Amino acid sequence: MLEIRENLSPDGYRNFPEDSHITEAFDGDRIIGYIVYSYELNKTVVHGMDDGGDIMLCDGLVRSVIFKSCLKAVDTLVFGSPDCLENLRCLKFITGDNFTVENIDRFMNGCKDCKNKIQ
Repeated sequence: MLEIRENLSPDGYRNFPEDSHITEAFDGDRIIGYIVYSYELNKTVVHGMDDGGDIMLCDGLVRSVIFKSCLKAVDTLVFGSPDCLENLRCLKFITGDNFTVENIDRFMNGCKDCKNKIQ
């Protein structure tokens, strides 16, 4: 069963900024994906992620960060790393060379039926 949870220990993620937050996806006891991000002034920056090529996992990881950003009243998400570009574009998180999602609250409300759009 898939479970997404925050990793409170940065062990194994040393190439990212010290204040980074890490959310991992688990299948049982095995990590199958992660997203590393930090909160900066008025934005959340994704420093890296790995979805193993699974578009639905990509969607879940990014949405978990968007949700947490909305709770902090942060309205912009920036992908600072070119990881998982194909899935991010397919899911319409990014377009072209623009790696920024503006107004993430509106974005979340506008994608209530995205799963049906990508199939």
